Formats: sequence, structure tokens, C-alpha cells
Amino acid sequence: MSFSLNNLARQMNMADMREIKASGYSEAGASTTRRALKGFTASSSSPNEDINWNQYRLRQRGRMLYMSSPVAASAIKTNRTKIVGVGLNLKSSIDYQFLQMTPEAAKDWQKNTEREFALWANKRENCDAIGMNNFAGIQQLAVMSWLTNGDVFALFQRYDPTPLNPYSLRIHMIEADRVSTPNVSNHVVGGMSTDGINKKTGNRIFDGVEVDKNGMVVAYHICNVYPRQALREIDNVKWQRVMAYGKRTGLPNILQILDAERPDQYRGVTYLAPVIESLLNISRYTQSELMAALIQSFFTAWIYTETNPAQIPINEVGYGDDDSPDNPPDSNASDNPNEYEMGPGTVIHLKDGEKIAFGEPKIPSAGFDTFFKTICREIGAALEIPYDTLLKEFNASYSASRAALMEAWEGFKMRREWLVNMLCQPVYEVWLSEAVALGRINAPGFFADPRIRAAWCSAQWLGPVQGQLDPVKEVEADILSVAHGYKTHQQVTREHGGGDWNENVEQLGPENEALKKAGGIVGVSDVKNGFGSPTEGDGGNEQSE
Repeated sequence: MSFSLNNLARQMNMADMREIKASGYSEAGASTTRRALKGFTASSSSPNEDINWNQYRLRQRGRMLYMSSPVAASAIKTNRTKIVGVGLNLKSSIDYQFLQMTPEAAKDWQKNTEREFALWANKRENCDAIGMNNFAGIQQLAVMSWLTNGDVFALFQRYDPTPLNPYSLRIHMIEADRVSTPNVSNHVVGGMSTDGINKKTGNRIFDGVEVDKNGMVVAYHICNVYPRQALREIDNVKWQRVMAYGKRTGLPNILQILDAERPDQYRGVTYLAPVIESLLNISRYTQSELMAALIQSFFTAWIYTETNPAQIPINEVGYGDDDSPDNPPDSNASDNPNEYEMGPGTVIHLKDGEKIAFGEPKIPSAGFDTFFKTICREIGAALEIPYDTLLKEFNASYSASRAALMEAWEGFKMRREWLVNMLCQPVYEVWLSEAVALGRINAPGFFADPRIRAAWCSAQWLGPVQGQLDPVKEVEADILSVAHGYKTHQQVTREHGGGDWNENVEQLGPENEALKKAGGIVGVSDVKNGFGSPTEGDGGNEQSE
């Protein structure tokens, strides 16, 4: 039986209703009677209204904080350095068993593909549409822009091949500001609606992102100028609609790199959004203390006149004497009776009725360092960067510093995975499609079956590894992990240097032979015999070998 709350209310006696007491969250976080919560009136709407309508202002504030706040710049650049570093390198790892290839043939194919990809990726004129960055530089730029502005876009363009570059693929990085809804207010003022309608398709547009009736992203609208760009002509402002995927190939035409925090969210929010207020206030506080210290560094004195307290001394600092043979320009000495000077061992007689008083400002405040670090800990917690890593200050114990690095590394690894999935791997797959189509890479069945294509495209992206505070202890732990099967040699190699264990073994063969001939140290046992075991004193640890 169905009934409405209104019908139920009419049937209930009003006296009984007055006896109903609040329960559950009504007496907790949702209370309107508790003193602490009376003024806490929270309101939220759809991601479009909460995010996109405020996007312009958030983006500008995040960008300005990056440019003006050392703590904000540290947060962004630390992520850039740890996520990308000098660049994420392609390591092809095809599913050779599914492709019915021998390990040797798969290895040759992978090396050849990596070599061919490097031909395109290592030169900025080969991969960047504007010729400014190689692929590693594009990755760094993507992370910086993504975190500062909320998102960034990689547009695929096609150029004519050159004698030194057989590939037509180029990447044009588009800053978040240029992706916008055509002819709406976000190109005039921020903090207003950015919604629109594509009159040809009937699709809705949310801040430049066009979606179909199911909410699927189908296109992006890119403006040829920035909002409020100086010297732009209103009549020349145009938007280009770019389909998200090619109809014939199914490959992406444009990539969006963002960190979504809510369902139905189509634009990213600056990484600094949760701490904008804290960053701004701590910057103001720091500047205030800095100015106070600067003022205090000037030795300030006041001269009081007892004969006439209301009289204001005129020209007490004087103007100095004119240049003369007796008073050269470089001299600070002055015979002006209205000018008082200070110097080492100087004794000056004041006039009758005058006395001197010196300023003694009590700033910078003694608690500045403690307060600053406390706020930075709060900021670091919100940004998933421990205070030690955020400020590059490792004064705690070994265990505490290692825990901070490990905690920070979890966030870096997560964002690296996002970057790989949203930029590196899609770019590689688009490039590989062209390489196979040109016949420079042999991949049978690549265009015939999506499963075969996925097997050929399988790859890993290697980047900076987590730092080590005590390499000896950590290496010994990894040796035990490999001995008991908890890790593989390949895993440990990637964790320590980001390399390839198989390639290292091949390289070590001739190197060890050369060392033996030269009488050098080869192997763990030789290291122990020559330099002493790390576990010396407990009878050695044969298992660690």
C-alpha cells in the first residue's frame, strides 16, 4: 500500500507529532540546535554548478598562488619531479604468448619498437606541434598545468613527414582556459554559468565539454584566444569543435588529463583548491613577518623636544651638505646642525631640552616558525604531501622520515598511473597505429582484432623511483624478499633504478669478465671479503647471498 507523507501527517494527531524527538544525525552532524552548528549552513548542487560555474576564479587563484606562494610552488613542482622527473620512458611488454611469439622474437620486436618510438619522442620538432618540448617535456608540462589549472588537453594534429621524421603525429598542449563553451560569460567574467547547447546536435555543453543525451563526452570546444586576452578583437574570437574520437579509426583526437572528484564531473579542479585560503594567509603572514624583520633591521630613533612637546622637529635627518672640496660626494659627514648621524664610537651632544629614544619592535614574533610549520602540516595533509617532503626538511628520525617519504610516494605513484592512462599510453597507441600503418613496425592482425591490437600495445612506463634513506638496509630486505619469492628480480630492479633486470644481466656478463681480468671485485662474496659484510659480527648472513 502506498501513501504520501502528507496524508500520513494529516492522519496523525498534532499532539503526538510534538512528542517526536530528533534522532540519529539530527543530534549529530545535521543538528540545527547545537551551538557549534547553528551557523553552519552548507549548500551544494550539481558538479556543473559547484565546479564549472566557479572554475574561472578557482583556476586564476590556483595559478596566482603557484606564481607567488613558495609553499604552493613546492607542492606543484614536487609532484612534477616525483611523477615525471626527466620523463617516463616506454618499456614495451607485449603479450607474446597470446601473439604466439617466442620470447626471443618478442624481445627483438620490443627493442625495435622502443628504438622507433624514441626517434619520434626524443626530438621536440618531431612530436610537439609548436616545437618547444620533446615527449618528456610534454609530460612535465602536462603535470604542471593539470595540477595548477585543474586539467589540461593534448590535441592530436597531423603535419607532413620530413626527411628526418617519417611520422605525421604531433601533440599540441591546450591550456584549460581555452576549452570553453562558445559565446558564454566565462570569456567575460568568472563565477557565472558556463552552460551551452550545440544547436546542430542538441547536445549540452558544460564549460567547453560537449556530452550526448547519455552524458558521454563526444566533443570539446577550443577557443582560439584566452579569456580576457589583451589586444584581441572580439570579431575574431572563434571556437573549434573537436570530436573526442575519430569516427573511422576510433582513436582519440584529443586527451583530457584531470583528477575527477565527483560523478558527472567534466572539468578538473586545481590541485590547490582545498588549501587556497590557507596558502594565501600563510603567504601574507610570511610577507608581514619579512617586512617586519626588514624594518627592524633599520636602526630607528626618535628625538623628543622637552621645551615644546607640541613642536615637530623639522628636517631632523637633514639633506646633507653640497658637494665641495672639503666634503666630497662619497663622504657621509655633514656639518648640517639639523642632521644627526650614527657611527662606531661616535659621541654626539644633543641640544638643551632634547632626548633620544630608540624603537624596540618585538617582531618577528618568536612563535613564527612553529605556527608556519603547523599550517604547512595542515596544507601537506590536504595535498597528500607530508610536511617533511613539502618543505624538504628531514630533521626527524630515520623511521619518521622514511614513513613520510613512503606516504608521499603513494600519492605520486597514483598520479603517475593517472598520467600514464590519460596521456602516455594513449599517445603511444596512436603513434603505434601510424607506425604499423606506415609499415615501419610489423604487427600482424593489429587492425583486424581489438584483442590483438591490445596485445601489441601493452607497455609499461618507467620513471623516477622512490628515494632511499638507508640503501644497505633496503637492499638487504629486497634480497630476502627475492629469496623467499615475495618479489622478483624485475620488481626490485624497477623499484631501485627503474631499469630492466634482464638487460642488466646481459650487460653484467661482459662487465664481470672484464673486472675479473683486471682483478676487480665481482659478486657479493667478493664484496664481503674485500670490504666486510654489512652483518659482520653475527657470523654473517649466508641467506642474504
